[in-house]
Amino acid sequence: MAERIMQAADRLFYLKGIRAVGVDTVAAEAGISKRSLYDTFPSKDALVAAYLRQRIQPLPASDQPAAAQVLGLFDQLHARFRNGDFRGCPFVNAVTELADDCEAARAIALDYKEARRRHILSLLTAAGASDPDGLASQIALLFEGAIASMLVRQDPAVAVQARDAAWVLMQAGGVTIEAGAA
Repeated sequence: MAERIMQAADRLFYLKGIRAVGVDTVAAEAGISKRSLYDTFPSKDALVAAYLRQRIQPLPASDQPAAAQVLGLFDQLHARFRNGDFRGCPFVNAVTELADDCEAARAIALDYKEARRRHILSLLTAAGASDPDGLASQIALLFEGAIASMLVRQDPAVAVQARDAAWVLMQAGGVTIEAGAA
């Protein structure tokens, strides 16, 4: 039951927006009663929190050098942009839509974004960056900026441009970038 509800919520919330979709619509899409939905998720806030937690996907393990893995994040973003169904970051969308109405959504989004920054930090540390913490924050900002630019410009190439900027920052930050990764 929970899985059916989450599949419906994921599809509807991402495509139409959290505020635009009521629990009645989620229940109907899942083929259950509203009461069954509330038996599984006691409130829409709980459903939204579960939706966001479900969206958290661990980064795949890689045997590539650390610098190539950082640049690869932008390659993955570019591929995601080119799919044609990109509606932005579900975590940013949730925080924007809900404003101060759902602290759980804000906390989940913050944890997700910080986990990505820490992942980048660990890669940059392994790659020998002179200031891995500062550089990780800069690269994370490039990543977020590419997402925002894609929404406005509708041009998947913004991910490539952000990757190029990350490459320049990494070189300036003392990271040795392996041949083929650039």
